[in-house]
Amino acid sequence: MWLLIAFIAIPLIEIALFIQVGGAIGLWPTLGIVIATAMLGTFLVRQQGMRAMGELRGSFRDLRDPTEPIAHGALILFSAALLLTPGFFTDAVGFSLLIPGVRTAVIAFAKSRIKVARFEMGEHPRGPQHQGAQRPPSGSTVIDGDYQDVTAEPPHPDQPPSGWTRH
Repeated sequence: MWLLIAFIAIPLIEIALFIQVGGAIGLWPTLGIVIATAMLGTFLVRQQGMRAMGELRGSFRDLRDPTEPIAHGALILFSAALLLTPGFFTDAVGFSLLIPGVRTAVIAFAKSRIKVARFEMGEHPRGPQHQGAQRPPSGSTVIDGDYQDVTAEPPHPDQPPSGWTRH
């Protein structure tokens, strides 16, 4: 229901703002503002996106929970979509999402509304083939793995080479 309301309300808000701003400053300055905000937004999204990618890589490198950097990246991506959409309301929301404090508040609000049932990181796989499998002691050089023999069968003597192999 909220999505339907948003799809109806946002275009109406944008149209009303275009009429108000266009009536106050004229057509060409209004279009100039829309184009300028899209260009500035692209520049800022690029900077913020690079910073978020660095934080995500750091969380993987340090084996920290990557969900917050991923959430920041998703909000930056959403901000980019809003900034490239022509309109003053979407630009205001898009620019506000480029502020790290606003993103942190949005993430905190989402965390309060979402319940994570389970999160595991770095655990041994728990598939049916690993039932009862024990992990080797820490620091061990034992690697548990499966293999499949992929050596090619020798070609039939009457069969010419395929052209993909050397003989």
